Amino acid sequence: MRVTDGNAIAGLLGEVFGGEMTAVVGVCAACGSGGRLAEMRVRLDAPGIVARCARCLEILLVIVERRGIRCVDLSGFAALDQPAPFSDGPGG
Repeated sequence: MRVTDGNAIAGLLGEVFGGEMTAVVGVCAACGSGGRLAEMRVRLDAPGIVARCARCLEILLVIVERRGIRCVDLSGFAALDQPAPFSDGPGG
């Protein structure tokens, strides 16, 4: 079993969602912890791709492909939010 982080599926997430997703913050429905999708623990050698919470290891995301159609299960997330814009102080 090979486990990596969410950066390993950055391209695939970009294709599925239409943009950069590794900086998006996800909240685990099981433990309530939040973190960037890049921090997920990803298993690439499962039947499909399985991403788990870095804190509690519950499943957050599953992506499988069959006959050229990608199916995405996001039921492990309580929320997905864009990260706050970077600011270097007052006035931006």
